[in-house]
This record gives sequence, C-alpha cells and structure tokens, in this order.
Amino acid sequence: MGILTDFRLTVLEQNLGVYGIHVYQNDRVIAEHRFRSNDRENLYSASKTFVAVAVGIAEFEGLLSSDDYALNFFPEFRDVASNGAEYIKIRHLLIMTSGHMEENYSKYNDMDRAKLFFSTEVKADPGTWFYYEDLCSYVLGRIIEKLSGVNLLEYLKPRLFDKLEIVNPQWHNCQMGYTACSGGLFLTTEEFSRLGILLLYGGRYNNNQILSSEYVDEMYTNCIDTSFKLDSESQQGYGYQVWKCTLPNTYRADGMYGQYCVILKDYNAVVTITGHYEEYGKDVLRAIWKEIVPYL
Repeated sequence: MGILTDFRLTVLEQNLGVYGIHVYQNDRVIAEHRFRSNDRENLYSASKTFVAVAVGIAEFEGLLSSDDYALNFFPEFRDVASNGAEYIKIRHLLIMTSGHMEENYSKYNDMDRAKLFFSTEVKADPGTWFYYEDLCSYVLGRIIEKLSGVNLLEYLKPRLFDKLEIVNPQWHNCQMGYTACSGGLFLTTEEFSRLGILLLYGGRYNNNQILSSEYVDEMYTNCIDTSFKLDSESQQGYGYQVWKCTLPNTYRADGMYGQYCVILKDYNAVVTITGHYEEYGKDVLRAIWKEIVPYL
C-alpha cells in the first residue's frame, strides 16, 4: 500500500479540498499526488513565512537586526505614530506582538499601510501579547524595501527564488506598488515545498547557505504563547511567521484554505499541501498526523 493511500481516501471522504500533496524525506521526494491540475496557487498567509526568510537574509547580509526599532525606518510617520509605537522591534513584528489589538482592513486601500500600522493604537507592551496582524508582515517587507531600494519580490529573486530554482514567481502588490507580503504569493505545491526543504536543512539549499542556521532555529524556537487560541494546532506557539504544531519538533507555514508546508524535524521530512477547504483547515493537518506520519 502506498504512503498516500489512506490520506487520499480521507481527503475524498471528508471533502478536504486538497489540490496537491508533496512528501519529501531524507533528500528525496518519496510521494506526491495531484487531485487537480498543477497550477500555482495563492499561498495566502503562508506568504508570511517567505517574509520571515527575507528578514533572515537581510540580517545575514548585515542590513538590519531583529532588535532594530521599526519606526526608525519610517521617520515620515513619527508625527502620526501612536504612543508606544516607537518600541516595536523587528522581532515583535516577526512574532506578531506589536501591541495592537485591532486591524482596520477597511482602510487598507485608502492610505499608506505602513502609516496605518504605526498610527494604530498600541494597547499592550510590544513583545508581550500575540495578535495576528497582516500589517506586521507588510511592515517587515517595507523595511527591507527601504534598505534595498527594490520591492521585496525583486529583493528575493536573486537571493532566494533563483537559488530555490523557482522561475518568475508572482506576488501581489499593494495599491502603492509595494509587495503585499501578508499574502498573494503564488506557487505550485512542489515549489512551495522548497521553502520547507530550505528550513529543514538550516537555511541551506543545493549547497547554497541562503540564511544562517541560527536564524532558522530562532524561527521555530523564539515563540510567543498562543495557548488561548481555540484549536490545539493554534495553541502551540507562534514563531517567526510560522506556527508550531502539536507533533513535537514540528512547525509550519500556514495559509488560509489549507496551504501548508510542514517541517517535521524528527522525521527529516517536509509535507506540503495546497488546496481550498473552507470548513476548517486544521482538519487537513490532523489527516497528515494520522494518515502520513506513521509511514515516515
């Protein structure tokens, strides 16, 4: 019986909306299956993990430090910044602890989103409280764009995408022409898997050390508490734009409707899924634990 037999049956029986699955272990692809055409899909919030990798690359290059204060890169917004905004560090943006408690999506297309971020009321000390906020990812991208002089996609093409052999990736921009960052990156399931392989091997891909292994370790160990969340798969902690999983030593890039790139360190494996499941995406993760992990 193939490694994906039970998983495929579960997907069909529970109507989990999976488009494709890719399983990599011990330096090779051990299984993959398509439930529909092999198109590039919107990774939604899994795009955020690519932003965290971009920060790691920029830090590797000496452009910034995770302890830098975000507002220092935007002096033009000091006059409108909320009290406390000056204490938000890059590290806080990575783990979604800006101190904000709300996000006004209705203003996304009416004003500069970085200005919107800094003008939002800071209600908790930065670094102390998890609030999942798309603008945290967006501001991280804007910082790199300020330092590099190009948008985030252009910054990452030679430093990441070319080295992952991902040709001409597409990433949505905001209304002002900056990379959207919090979503809108389109990749195939297999292309998405290369992110997980990079992280599994400590920032190294095809003999290219793209970001430091120390930074990769921080991505899933320097986490904020999320135990107040409702689902067990969201309660394990949030790292640098990645979620920890209930399975030990396992973490994931996670996008709406079931876009997952799961790094299983104890199994030296990466399981990647794209799809569109509107009921409850974490059911797809539970299917991985039950139907695939026992065969690794």
